[in-house]
Amino acid sequence: MVRRLGWIVFSASLYLCCTAQVTTPSVDLEYGLYTGIFNSSSGLNIWRGIRYAAPPVGSLRWQKPRVPAVNRSPIAANAFGPACPQAMPSMPGMPFISGNEDCLFLNVYAPAVKPSNSSLPVLVVIHGGGYGAGDGTQDMAPFISTNGNDLVAVTIQYRLGAFGFLASPEVKSRGVLNAGLLDQQFALQWVQKHIAKFGGDSSRVTIAGESAGGGSVLLHAISQGGDTQASLFKNLIAASPWIPTQPYYNDTITSRHYNDFASLVGCPSRGAVFDCLVSKDSLLLQYAANIVSTNKPTPHGNWAFIPVTDGSYITGPPSTELFQSRTNGQRLLVGNNANEGSLIPPSNVVTQPDLIAWIKSNFPNLSDTNVTNILAEYPSTGDPVDPAAARYETDGYGPGTAVNISQVATGQQQRCYASPPNIYAEASVICPSYWFASSFAGNGRAAYHYQYSVPFAVHGADISGYYGPPTENQSPDFVSAFRKIYGNFVKTGDPSLSNLDANGRSSLNPSAPNPASNWPPWSGTKPVLINLNETGGTPYTIISSLGTPVTQFRGPGLHNNFTTADAYAWEGGRGRRCEFWRKISPFVPQ
Repeated sequence: MVRRLGWIVFSASLYLCCTAQVTTPSVDLEYGLYTGIFNSSSGLNIWRGIRYAAPPVGSLRWQKPRVPAVNRSPIAANAFGPACPQAMPSMPGMPFISGNEDCLFLNVYAPAVKPSNSSLPVLVVIHGGGYGAGDGTQDMAPFISTNGNDLVAVTIQYRLGAFGFLASPEVKSRGVLNAGLLDQQFALQWVQKHIAKFGGDSSRVTIAGESAGGGSVLLHAISQGGDTQASLFKNLIAASPWIPTQPYYNDTITSRHYNDFASLVGCPSRGAVFDCLVSKDSLLLQYAANIVSTNKPTPHGNWAFIPVTDGSYITGPPSTELFQSRTNGQRLLVGNNANEGSLIPPSNVVTQPDLIAWIKSNFPNLSDTNVTNILAEYPSTGDPVDPAAARYETDGYGPGTAVNISQVATGQQQRCYASPPNIYAEASVICPSYWFASSFAGNGRAAYHYQYSVPFAVHGADISGYYGPPTENQSPDFVSAFRKIYGNFVKTGDPSLSNLDANGRSSLNPSAPNPASNWPPWSGTKPVLINLNETGGTPYTIISSLGTPVTQFRGPGLHNNFTTADAYAWEGGRGRRCEFWRKISPFVPQ
């Protein structure tokens, strides 16, 4: 009895000791002491709201991020930092959402118990939102759990809208351009310096993002001419990398946005405009930034304040830099969704003149010859919109392809954005993903490409698949596979899955050979992608953001359906159209 009681006392002491250690994980960052929380259900130590840069306010507005002031009093890292000021896109009825300029915070998710004595690979997530909206509050615990709790994840915030991407010659001379990108770079430098304290390996960092987050990943890849001396990351994941246009900092459109922004807050049109802006109240600036972003001349669905070619960090347009393979990093996983384009263009394109007017408003530098050539690349499917015309998801091979069939539109509307998308999506998302992959093909590097095609695969619908929470059209097998595609790439630089993971445990033949188990690298001469889809299930109807009924499928009966596709021939010759967009990219500019 005494022996048994002694064991109980010893066990209780051990539990209390170890519990005390894991329930109050602390880290010394030199400039500050942060105490996180231990989540017993996930087995993770989580730090929310770690300040990685000084507040970019007052005289630090539109300046490079700087190291925080030293504060040695322990800080509880148990709540997310405030979101940065938000600026919405140019669409009817967009709300005003305020934020806090003191928003340069990040969050760390680290296994409390490492599976081995070695440091863990690190995933740094850059949120999307058009460079004007969003935050870093994505819960990374489910993703880490699916991948065996053997990686560390970091989510970051950065200055948005006018606070992060205000551009003009005066901003360049008095402050910095692309402040939001420099915030991201500063956060990556923070990771290099501090992630070992959380169990991460600074030599195995993967940066990842979707939409503007994916575009940010692309821009860091080409930053400083692809010759960044201090390596901040090894691998990259870019989901739907959004490169709408990339004007030069002194272009007409950026100058107009700068002047409109200054005018709205009562600053002069010339002279000490920058000093005036620095002196203004934050909320007043936020209102003005949102007004400029949500109204003309900002094209429908776009944001006014976006990354620019600044001549220092971003030395040239992506199309040029990628074509010359001037990129940072070793391996790339890049993807697009089947229905990228339907969120951005207007829903009232009925005739070809409507379509031409939209093209010219979205790409104002295009000549009439450019527009004529675009129309030739995307043949008409008829005038006007025909409500009775067939609408369905294509399979990428035809006879119905992205050129002539859509699930949400017909006629000129289909031609405009389509579902799968055409003009807008290929110009701004899909073709940049192709160029990105080609820039990493060969020379000791590798790229892997996928398309997310689970209906309704609208822009952004993939995020719930790999980070969660899943939507009902994403089966448990699909979610597990998608997360492991990302996780395997973070850990090994190769997204390939086991046959069991690729097919899914509910498959009729889980061990059957699957193309995703030996993922083919992208090649300049043979560009191949993996199409991530499902088959089976029960159909149900949702109403799309366009107000159009679309069909999705849910369980029971959903099974993974992963296939290879010739990316060049895919969707009626998408590779040829991407070559066309690259040729006219100087006029986009892009």
